[in-house]
Amino acid sequence: MGSLYNEVGVFSGNANPALALAVCEYINIPQGRAQVFEFSNENIFCKIEESVRGNDIYVIQPLSTPVNRSIMELLIMIDAFKRASAGRITAVVPYYAYGRTDKKDQPRVPITARLLADMITVAGAHRLMTVDLHSGQIEGFFNIPVDNLTAIHILADYFKDKGLDNPVVVSPDLGSAKRARNFAQLINAPLAIVEKRRMGNDDRSSVLNLIGSVEGKQAILIDDEIDTAGSITQAADTVKKAGATAVYAGCVHAVLSGPAVQRLKDSCIEELVLTDTIPLQATKQLDKIKVISIARLLGEGIMRVHSGASVGAMFPKWK
Repeated sequence: MGSLYNEVGVFSGNANPALALAVCEYINIPQGRAQVFEFSNENIFCKIEESVRGNDIYVIQPLSTPVNRSIMELLIMIDAFKRASAGRITAVVPYYAYGRTDKKDQPRVPITARLLADMITVAGAHRLMTVDLHSGQIEGFFNIPVDNLTAIHILADYFKDKGLDNPVVVSPDLGSAKRARNFAQLINAPLAIVEKRRMGNDDRSSVLNLIGSVEGKQAILIDDEIDTAGSITQAADTVKKAGATAVYAGCVHAVLSGPAVQRLKDSCIEELVLTDTIPLQATKQLDKIKVISIARLLGEGIMRVHSGASVGAMFPKWK
């Protein structure tokens, strides 16, 4: 099926240029040329350095640290493409920040995930492509089409190739149980769940219970995001004390803020497998960390959207 638009253009902000370059290499096109930088007064400047009139444009920009600058770069780039008469603009946001603020769970708090969706839409994006939203309901915050890709099968393929003889998939909390269940289905392993309760707004949580058996098995902790690493390391200690012979972990988005790196270094986790939705800074690299690229995932998604092919056909059907 042919595209309604002219040629594909893939551009990048400053949040993860290496990922954008890898996507372009997969698609086999040159990366689009654009200047995006910050003046000394902290105002962001953007200039598209080639014609994009009528083209199908994809702006790759995870909303990672510095989060608010990454957001503004994305919005300003979208506006620049709109004013340059791009045929269609797709915001490719591998990591969607503020994903946890998807509802009013306390009095007098914002729903920032919805606010961010409105900002992206008003800026001029025609579509959003993202990876493993923290909450599926965020798709409904947009009045434009959303392709929520998943990298869980990429992590599953990695662990299948390890050839673990008696694995068990563990969800570090109840909120991640469905994701862990899907992962367990992919590697044909049983499921266990760590029950915890978050204490206030300061990232503290306490483990309450372990649902399922991990004794004598290799535990694989699966989550969509690791921020301060408190939950994942607490869960690792819990399953180790419950008799797991080895503890591995996998996650899609490696925020790794605050004490995360030290907590992971000191933990009983033998290997942590991440994707490059967020670039791993040199100061956060550990010998136990393995990074897998999602460039092929994004590249395939972009080409399918451009040609009008099914994006859903890329993924297995969950039961």
